[in-house]
Amino acid sequence: MQTNNGETHQNSTTDINDDLSELERDIHDALVDGINVQETVHDLTLKAMKADRLDIDSIRRIVTAVANGVHEGAQQKFLAVNNQTQTAKSQITAAIFGLDSALARFAEASKLAVQEASGRAQKFSDKELTQTRSDLESLESLFLDTLQNTASAAKGAISDILHDITSHAKNNGTIVGAQLKETLATFAQQAASVGHAQIEAGAQLTQTTAGFIHKIATGVLSGIKDHSQNKH
Repeated sequence: MQTNNGETHQNSTTDINDDLSELERDIHDALVDGINVQETVHDLTLKAMKADRLDIDSIRRIVTAVANGVHEGAQQKFLAVNNQTQTAKSQITAAIFGLDSALARFAEASKLAVQEASGRAQKFSDKELTQTRSDLESLESLFLDTLQNTASAAKGAISDILHDITSHAKNNGTIVGAQLKETLATFAQQAASVGHAQIEAGAQLTQTTAGFIHKIATGVLSGIKDHSQNKH
């Protein structure tokens, strides 16, 4: 049984790595194609965030894969061509905006999930809310750190462009950062309403943070995505 469990874990890890490699390739191809870059990156990121298990480390790997794909795609398309700096900046900016907006959708979904659960009188344990809130709080810094790391790893014009985008995001704020203010305020309200009796009752329903965020991603997020598509 031990061996089987080990094999299952290894297979699961391999599947995750394969998915991330595919995501990176798809983002790369989106930059090379140069068509609807922002929307494509946005949709591919949300699709990746609907994995069976999703926690803050998984999100970090997804964001890193997207950033790597942007870097590699831009490098292939623009470095070999002279006088393409402005076009490269436009495409890379669109790609990063797509990633930022996808993370904001996720933060919005988290807020809606808590509001919906509260409306149905479902309670979360204090520990669960605290952990999930902590994970969400790190989303913007995760995004900015990944941009910074990608900019440092890049070279030439692409490095300059990524550094400019990172500096602008730090100085002027991000889409996910703005959404997180609303989301975290909702979490704070919900946490404040959790009394000791509710904690005991909620403990029976408590899920791991990964499971909780997974429900957000697969359930409410799908509704947001469908809703946004209907607007087009």
